[in-house]
Amino acid sequence: MTRTLIQNGLVITATEEIHADVLIEGERVVALAATGSATAEAWTAERVIDATGHYVIPGGVDAHTHIGFGPDPVPDKMGRSSAFGGTAASDTFETGTRAAAWGGTTTIVDFAVQPVGGSLREGLDAWHAKAEGNCAVDYAFHTIVSDVNDAVLKEMDALVDSGESTSFKLFMAYPGVFYSDDGRILRAMQRGALNGGLTMMHAENGIAIDVLVEQALAAGKTDPRYHGEVRRELLEAEATHRAVKLAQVAGSPLYVVHVSAASALAEIAKARDEGLPVFGETCPQYLFLSTDNLAEPGFEGAKYVCSTPLRPREHQAALWRGLRTDDLQVVSTDHCPFCFVGQKELGRGDFSKIPNGLPGVENRMDLLHQAVVEGRISRRRWVEIACTAPARMFGLHPRKGTVAPGADADLVVYDPVAVQTVSAATHHMNVDYSAYEGRQLTGRVRTVLSRGAVVLDDGQWLGRAGHGSFLRRGTCGYLG
Repeated sequence: MTRTLIQNGLVITATEEIHADVLIEGERVVALAATGSATAEAWTAERVIDATGHYVIPGGVDAHTHIGFGPDPVPDKMGRSSAFGGTAASDTFETGTRAAAWGGTTTIVDFAVQPVGGSLREGLDAWHAKAEGNCAVDYAFHTIVSDVNDAVLKEMDALVDSGESTSFKLFMAYPGVFYSDDGRILRAMQRGALNGGLTMMHAENGIAIDVLVEQALAAGKTDPRYHGEVRRELLEAEATHRAVKLAQVAGSPLYVVHVSAASALAEIAKARDEGLPVFGETCPQYLFLSTDNLAEPGFEGAKYVCSTPLRPREHQAALWRGLRTDDLQVVSTDHCPFCFVGQKELGRGDFSKIPNGLPGVENRMDLLHQAVVEGRISRRRWVEIACTAPARMFGLHPRKGTVAPGADADLVVYDPVAVQTVSAATHHMNVDYSAYEGRQLTGRVRTVLSRGAVVLDDGQWLGRAGHGSFLRRGTCGYLG
């Protein structure tokens, strides 16, 4: 069994910072000891990694990706192929997980989609077939529930019991494709209250949004910026409020995905103040981008079309505050990349046909470290929202998301002073643009270990497709 020793780094977890050496045997961390202590000095290993002047942090956990997504199952009632243009995400599990590792993320949780009229099993089998043998880092699956019925509710029980999927996403948006009405949502939540599964919610009032889309297009408002205008903040807040109340009726926990608006966050904060098991996630795009990007001239704004949409810049302060106060617990990417040429262009002349989604799995850890540099969050909070909290939220902690004896040796040696410029010319995601093109960031990944294997070192890719393993999960670690 290979022994690896990481020496002289500042080990940062969600709870502490310590100058310590980390000893790894095979795929697991077996011990930590203060640098220079007699214990650390006595350790020997076949491979020694010097982390002087660097941080040693857990590998990132991105709990919201759509790497295996598409193409869309059916057109919606307006003749559109939902929000995704009838096309598939441009990253495969091979390219997407490799890009994740380049950015310091060593675990992803993707979404297996239940086909309408089919079973959860069908969706999971399709996603297993896409991912198996192709992933460079470890992976797990949530399940998108697009058709709630008695058979599906029983499947939910079995998936939670086996750990194959312990979280289930429903949509208040996209009528005719993924949309579930309140009755179906309530039934799924009631089942989660019984079996321990966590309900994830895309909270936007899709019925009302479709009315506004029709009205905008009829008025000749076709440019990308109107995507943000019709998906109004109040319709995210209303849906979030409704989701909270349905969860309260069901007695179930609720995790609201990609929170973008201050008013929606206020609904989550109010629920948490009342002691309800309600959790929230935001994404880098809502922290660093805005409607200014959607309004870029020509068709450039299409690059930034995602749902929930980008909001005016003033919402960013509320989201950062929510991360500091723990009203938002997790930052994930909602990584769902579509190339500008040939995919985003499907919506020229009709913003409703622009595939919804942004690339970002490679940028998340670095963008959040920039927030540390700027004083928005602490180093420990950086690790918590990017690594520890998502692992705990989705039943992967303490195997993932921390640096501790017994944990998987998913570790990142991070250079906090290196300066980089984000660009599509240098990123590793299989997409032809960067949402953060030209942005200068302080901090970057130097070395990445996935279950003890060095997959990236000093700009050299050493990983391989197929190294990543499928992870069975427990239930939410914040619940009892």
